[in-house]
Amino acid sequence: MRLGSRPGPWKRGPVLAASALLLGLLMLLHAEIPNRIGGLGSLVETCLPWFGLFIPVLLAWALWRRSASAVVALLLPVVVWLSLFGGLLIDKSHSGGDLTVVSHNVGADNPDPAGTARDLAASGADVLALEEITPQAKPLYEKELAEAYPHHTVQGTVGLWSKLPLSDTRPVDIEMDYGSLADTKPADVKMAYNRALRTTVATDQGPLAVYVAHLGSVRVFPRNGFWTDSRDRGAQALAQAIAAEHSERVVLLGDLNGTMDDRAFAGITSHLRSAQDAAGDGFGFSWPAKFPVARIDQILVRGVEPESSWLLPATGSDHRPVAAGISW
Repeated sequence: MRLGSRPGPWKRGPVLAASALLLGLLMLLHAEIPNRIGGLGSLVETCLPWFGLFIPVLLAWALWRRSASAVVALLLPVVVWLSLFGGLLIDKSHSGGDLTVVSHNVGADNPDPAGTARDLAASGADVLALEEITPQAKPLYEKELAEAYPHHTVQGTVGLWSKLPLSDTRPVDIEMDYGSLADTKPADVKMAYNRALRTTVATDQGPLAVYVAHLGSVRVFPRNGFWTDSRDRGAQALAQAIAAEHSERVVLLGDLNGTMDDRAFAGITSHLRSAQDAAGDGFGFSWPAKFPVARIDQILVRGVEPESSWLLPATGSDHRPVAAGISW
């Protein structure tokens, strides 16, 4: 009598089936999740690839329960996840490239900036962007990189080292300091903590506009949720600068403190595309260096073709360096 009363496989595990459908809908409709409630939308989008880990867990549970309805319901999150990230599982890199660019948040607490500089110089990059340069470490980077890179500029806490000549270099205001009080501060005070620059690299194929940026940090607070105000304000200002850029060929290098799935970067990604998405192999997670869970260090391009994108070995920083080969 107990065997006869047990529900069939299509009626077992209704909670499992509902969980699978909710997971699929969460990934499918992530752009509809409001940010008004503690930045929930941006937080979900930052963690979006990791929602795929719930799929094998739910599948194992469904098989254990012998729930056919749950197994079928899991098709939705599987299809959605593959449509969002399946392309990243394919190696899209090609050999060659006219120019190799590297970006690295070298870390204000880096115990060995000189060693980091030597490692980066050994990468063979033609253009090297550094973020989070402290006044104490700046002379060390300039000394160690001088031989490999005869041209360089440092604007506040960001810098660019190049084997090719630079021109038209200027800081970019990403509104790290804003409001009526900021208007009263002298230019040299603001420059001390400037976190973005724009310059032109003279290549054999013509001028290349290069931006280096380090956007504001994000925080997760128990009461306030996902705090991204400074980062989002900087992303909007940077997007406006790139939208006004007249050069056809543009490269953005930097620590943007966010993944390109985050809606905060819609203004930037409407003008530039990710080298990792176009020519990488895998997700290219860059932070934290010991166990990377997110790609917040970016190489974005316009008017040039990404041929390859990869991670460099860890240095003394809490970020991994990111690299890309581009061609015309």
